[in-house]
Amino acid sequence: MTQEGRIIKIAGPVIIAEGMRGSQMYEMVKVGEDKLIGEIIELEGDTATIQVYEETAGIKPGETVERTGGPLSVELGPGILGSIFDGIQRPLENIKALTGDYIERGVDVPSLPKDKKWTFKPTAREGQMVKGGDIIGEVEETSSITHRIMVPPNVEGKLTMIAPQGEYTVLDDIAEVETERGTEKIQMLQKWPVRKGRPYKKKLDPDVPLITGQRAQDTFFSVAKGGTAAIPGPFGSGKTVTQQQLAKWADADIIVYVGCGERGNEMTEVLKEFPELEDPKTGNPLMDRTVLIANTSNMPVAAREACVYTGITIAEYFRDMGYDVALMADSTSRWAEAMREISGRLEEMPGEEGYPAYLASRLAQFYERAGRVTTIGSEDKIASVSVVGAVSPPGGDLSEPVTQNTLRICKVFWALDASLADKRHFPAIDWLQSYSLYIDSVQEWWASNVDPEWRSVRDEAMALLQKEAELQEIVQLVGPDALPDRERITLETTRMIREDFLQQNAYHEVDTYCSPSKQFEMLRTIIMFHRNATAALEKGAPAADIISLPVKEDIGRMKYIPEEEFPARIKEIQERIVKECSEV
Repeated sequence: MTQEGRIIKIAGPVIIAEGMRGSQMYEMVKVGEDKLIGEIIELEGDTATIQVYEETAGIKPGETVERTGGPLSVELGPGILGSIFDGIQRPLENIKALTGDYIERGVDVPSLPKDKKWTFKPTAREGQMVKGGDIIGEVEETSSITHRIMVPPNVEGKLTMIAPQGEYTVLDDIAEVETERGTEKIQMLQKWPVRKGRPYKKKLDPDVPLITGQRAQDTFFSVAKGGTAAIPGPFGSGKTVTQQQLAKWADADIIVYVGCGERGNEMTEVLKEFPELEDPKTGNPLMDRTVLIANTSNMPVAAREACVYTGITIAEYFRDMGYDVALMADSTSRWAEAMREISGRLEEMPGEEGYPAYLASRLAQFYERAGRVTTIGSEDKIASVSVVGAVSPPGGDLSEPVTQNTLRICKVFWALDASLADKRHFPAIDWLQSYSLYIDSVQEWWASNVDPEWRSVRDEAMALLQKEAELQEIVQLVGPDALPDRERITLETTRMIREDFLQQNAYHEVDTYCSPSKQFEMLRTIIMFHRNATAALEKGAPAADIISLPVKEDIGRMKYIPEEEFPARIKEIQERIVKECSEV
């Protein structure tokens, strides 16, 4: 028998109901005659404060609130990949078929198709001992990804029945496990509460870089697999394109893209573009290994607060199968604004700039669910969830609370600069403000997989860029001609680092992706030019002649050399640098 309470007060998405004794925190409820989905966020005596995930206009005091007995959970199983969900995992395409272009209130659509049959192939055998996280079968979900069917985390015992290969729905029993509590039936569908992280055996050190093919991110400000990165930037500085580039090229098996409170037209672009993108690794559609969660700024504010948890729970589920997952949250500022609005409705004491006092701990709870881990189960699988969160500070002010609290948690900071974007320098990552705390951890990987000199070349390039910033002040006062010749060579080298290395064209067929070895050779070539030019200068060569050497044109064009031709061509360029500098 369902227990019911009654509404006594309504304040936007926040509703207070009485007669709710015995309820639990974060329990799901159905509010009013339309049965709107809500969640209990505060309990006091027999009254409960509920945040409602849908528009509450027209609801009256006295209407009933029906308890469900469980927390907000997501459905996990075949059918997730390639789907577009809203913030509480309702499939938008199915809703459109039901209600047209606008989501009607109280619409109840199952998250995963319950009648669709999947071809299940067992990989475990009867009589085997299994525990949570063990893979007992496979489903070819899309052309890119095999969905591994796992024993739920809290089940352990002897496998007494496993279904033969055949067609099953997600609700059919495909296995039975004899546990201490009795027989547990296992289906392909699992449910998991979104606010609770899925278990793992052990967190590992983040010492493998997440290669993105973007030179600024990989060489200068690396993020590790299982790491966290923040992209703060003002309007129009390229946050969304940067995240789409990462979604397309990062060496992760699965991409979860959460559009959290972005403008409807921006989200529409993402939803139109993603299904058309081709996966460069497999040649199949990129959607075959992508989950999109769309929660635009005109959707109810409370669902925005839930959508990042929905996204990270889906990411952890695929991590448990042994896949590397990258989660893009665009943007966490809108999520924080939703928290601020609900906190105001609850009449809580505001913190800095009106955000709730628990803003920092909520951000930390979300980001700490990232990580490279040994998954649960009999065999040790190593997998990761990497989180890249965009932050949209109002007016590009990086001192505001969401950016500052994110920086305390994230170890990589890709600061986008509007002035660079205005100069058409993309990606507009400011090399003086950005940083990565993973450089020491990933340097071993670069040394053994790319080149032992990687760290020294990278550090030398960074030092030159910092030197350029100091020289620019002098140049603005007295002009470049007043500088000593050595400084003029430095400025020429840093111009090459900026324009020929850091600038990258996301829409150019060759330059859109740059392999780690090509990145290193490009940077080494520029540093080689700097060393040879400085040596020539010391032997008495005029700076003007060095700056106008013909080899510089080839250095400027090296980013457009296809990967297969690159090793031979770069050797020629390096030989010409030595030759021309010695001749001058």
